[in-house]
Amino acid sequence: MRKDGRHSDNVDDRRSSSGGPGGNISMGTVMMLAPLFKSLLRTKFGWTIIAVGIVAWMSGYNPLALLGIGGTAQSRPVDQAQDEKEANFMKTVLADTEDVWREILPKYGLRYTEPVMVLYRGQTRSGCGHASAQMGPFYCPLDKKVYLDLSFFDELASRHNSPGDFAQAYVLAHEIGHHIQNIQGTLEKVQNYQQMSGSEKENNSLQVRIELQADCYSGVWAHHAQRRFNILEPGDVEEALNAASSIGDDALQRKTSGYVRPDSFTHGSSAQRVEWFRKGLQSGDLRMCNTFE
Repeated sequence: MRKDGRHSDNVDDRRSSSGGPGGNISMGTVMMLAPLFKSLLRTKFGWTIIAVGIVAWMSGYNPLALLGIGGTAQSRPVDQAQDEKEANFMKTVLADTEDVWREILPKYGLRYTEPVMVLYRGQTRSGCGHASAQMGPFYCPLDKKVYLDLSFFDELASRHNSPGDFAQAYVLAHEIGHHIQNIQGTLEKVQNYQQMSGSEKENNSLQVRIELQADCYSGVWAHHAQRRFNILEPGDVEEALNAASSIGDDALQRKTSGYVRPDSFTHGSSAQRVEWFRKGLQSGDLRMCNTFE
């Protein structure tokens, strides 16, 4: 993928001022521990354990180290040159998303407002609360910002065997897809419904549809970016499809627990994520991304 495009100015670079205690925890670890956290939240004693853990974390100690998870409070050293190279690349990708969505969104009766990408290390604050590296990249609809700790890409390559610059571009394009959903009002409608619903299974199903639509929107972006900027190189599409597959719920659950629980999916299976990204890439049409039908 090209790296010589313009850099977006919509970047809040907090890498030198963020960082912090607690060390790094993988996406798989978070999913593995989710049932434990749910159990703790049901009792006062559980809440006490969580509170103590938070205090320990903020003090620089990783409480999960007692379970042999997440290492110590010492974070891995940052390769400054590589970190800066990846930051500049993501600024280029962000600029490409701006140019594409600014052009095509009015065709659907919508005006594109540009989100901000926050680059940070370790932890920071977002409009949606605390942000930390172990959460992975995410979009906050309240402040219209994408939060990204670049160490996620190390994990994507090493733990999930999904290296490559277009795999990284896919990740950012997916989060920008959530911004499109925010502009459309889709996020607000789904979140309102989830708050009224008492069914965890139904809420998870809706969340999967949200995530798959963002995958499709990332494919729509890639379609138009290729036509406008000729961004794709041999192997780029395969990198994105491999990344989509490697972070499917079934793949992550199988890796961390050895079995799959479809009712607990929140992002979709590997096959679903690949299917919807490919659908957006081939069509270049938002109307083909209706995951709610």
